[in-house]
Amino acid sequence: MTIKHYKYSIEGIVQGVGFRPFVYTLALKYSLKGFVLNDSMGVKISLEGRISDIKNFEKDLYDKLPPLARIDNLEKTSSVLKNFNNFEITKSKNDNAKHSLVSPDFAMCDECLNEMREKNNRRYNYFFTNCTNCGPRYSIIKTVPYDRPNTSMQPFVMCKECQEEYDNPTDRRYHAQPISCEKCGPTLSLKDMQGNVISTNLDAIKGLADFIKKGHIVAMKGMGGFHLMCDATNNSTIKNLRKKKNRPSKPFAVMMKSIEDVESSCILSQSEKSRVLSNERPIVLLKTKKNNISSLVAPYIDRLGVFLAYTPLHVKLLDFLENPIVATSANRSGEPIVTNEDDLRDKLDGVIEYYLDYNREIINSSDDSVLQIIDNKDLIMRASRGITPLSVKVKTNEKRKILAVGAHQKNAIAIFLNNQVILSPYIGDLDNIATVEAFYKTLKTFKEFYDFEPDLIVCDKHPLYESTKWAKSQNLPVVEVQHHYAHILSTMFEHDINEKVLGIAWDGTGYGDDGTIWGGEFFVCDRSNYERVAYFEPFLLLGSDASIKDIRRIVLSIILDCEEDTVYKEFLSSFKTSELNLLKQMHKKELNSPKCSAVGRLFDMVAVLAGVCDRVSYDGESGLILESMYDKNINESYNIYLDGEVIKYKHIIKEMIKDKEPALIASKFINSLVDIVCDVSDNYSYKTLLSGGVFQNRTILEKILKRRNNTVFQSKLPINDGSIAIGQLANILS
Repeated sequence: MTIKHYKYSIEGIVQGVGFRPFVYTLALKYSLKGFVLNDSMGVKISLEGRISDIKNFEKDLYDKLPPLARIDNLEKTSSVLKNFNNFEITKSKNDNAKHSLVSPDFAMCDECLNEMREKNNRRYNYFFTNCTNCGPRYSIIKTVPYDRPNTSMQPFVMCKECQEEYDNPTDRRYHAQPISCEKCGPTLSLKDMQGNVISTNLDAIKGLADFIKKGHIVAMKGMGGFHLMCDATNNSTIKNLRKKKNRPSKPFAVMMKSIEDVESSCILSQSEKSRVLSNERPIVLLKTKKNNISSLVAPYIDRLGVFLAYTPLHVKLLDFLENPIVATSANRSGEPIVTNEDDLRDKLDGVIEYYLDYNREIINSSDDSVLQIIDNKDLIMRASRGITPLSVKVKTNEKRKILAVGAHQKNAIAIFLNNQVILSPYIGDLDNIATVEAFYKTLKTFKEFYDFEPDLIVCDKHPLYESTKWAKSQNLPVVEVQHHYAHILSTMFEHDINEKVLGIAWDGTGYGDDGTIWGGEFFVCDRSNYERVAYFEPFLLLGSDASIKDIRRIVLSIILDCEEDTVYKEFLSSFKTSELNLLKQMHKKELNSPKCSAVGRLFDMVAVLAGVCDRVSYDGESGLILESMYDKNINESYNIYLDGEVIKYKHIIKEMIKDKEPALIASKFINSLVDIVCDVSDNYSYKTLLSGGVFQNRTILEKILKRRNNTVFQSKLPINDGSIAIGQLANILS
């Protein structure tokens, strides 16, 4: 009988996910001797045994991985026999380099949920139950390796029962770092806005539920931050919440108790159902049907963002409620999610009346992830809890450590080291001090995770982006990547495409190579270069950012580009004479009016002409409203056409005014955008890649995919600016 000794070095998501006890169990199953340990790179294994048993071990290592584990790289070397007596899990090995990957937070698993429901289980009704297959990771970790002293669970000393579970390699909670129970875990407190404790633990959850039932707006500390909550069926409460939050119409997400509740309120496919139930528990945008949810939750649109309770605390709260609840990030408008009670009381005084807190610190904040399902694939709109940090192993000869700082809106950063690309959770729009500080904190966090100091920084070309200004202030080499090219590069990166493609990047804004605002781009490009082969005819944004809110100005600008005609008379009368004269002067002299060719702004134009809104209060509002009006029985289009490299569309305003009917205008416009994508794509033999916020419009995307087979979009990375940092890195790693 030949005995061999092999050493394995494994990288990937292999810490804090039950990987070592999994290896331990396999080793016992195949009578192998040796040890397994965590180190800064991942996991190390030494195995001695018969070759046939080692082969079976290796097969199961890949085929039967724990649900949250992922192997990116495995290196195997032969070694001299050590004659081990048994197999054991040994203490984590630390060295100076940190490369082990940090996992996202995950929703409570079914086994923990079942224990929580069992009256004879010691974790019955316990609101912080978790195991190696679920629970917090990113939100509680300070640095790697992922061991309890490096988390915000460090202050909580395990009781005898928890310690026994933690130390038992055959237990589901072996080295589950957040392990606790009612005896030794964090404490819940229900408080008023003066910080006075009203009740604790299970009574605190019941008390919060009672306040929600009575129509109060409350807050609850979740996994990555506080949620604002109220009864999703109560019109007056939601109206009050919108007033207090200064959030006129932006949709709220709704948390529901069960998949049956979701099915009673929304139309969902099998793919959508699977995603709602997945261990990431994202907010999934679903088509609504008649239900008891207040129309004020998501006004003017036919979609509802729905998710299920994903922590035991949320589960218990909904146990005490009959109705679904609004559960939205607790923050000031445009700012990051609040993670501690001091900030909550400071920033949301006057909005909420009571809040539920606990005494475990949230180290790293994360919002809820948001996606929809298109062609049975994810279309990610916000990548955060459950999805990020997202790591991808890449083949490259690049040895430098590289930092990509992303875009200005929907900012996320990405780093490259040790052949890993790692995308951070969503940070937000860098429009205020609080979000810029969150950007700095995320940079600091990732540096501390990996002892990461970049050799090179990659940023957007826009000179006024906060991320770009920061990059240029670091006294390090900087590479600038054009915004829309980065969109296409991120798609190429996700799908591992290294050939020439036709890249179509449509969004609301982005700094162009000519200094104007781009956003309706057609590129022929590869990983190294791009050529702008088609674009929408530019117009002037009268008053710059003022046009993005008062979207009538976009229509006026385009009308002024056309010949005067009496058909525009009614629209022009919506302006005061003095205002109209001023805007005409701005247009004539091009004062504070940058040129823009963004398709996102054309949706604003159409929304005004369709009479559905003349101001917008959140990004993409006009597109959502127009999409909800789309009539699949209308097959007509407006004549948007390519003239050389320029896509002509301004002439269709006159026809839209004559059409009058909002659904007809919306449907013909969406059809015409699909037509122009297909018309331009037909001129090239390359694969067509779609990226940018406009393609969050599922109607446009689905119609393009139906008409063109050789078309690709992002499904693992955000299709909007949330993936710009990945595109920036891809440019360097080409």
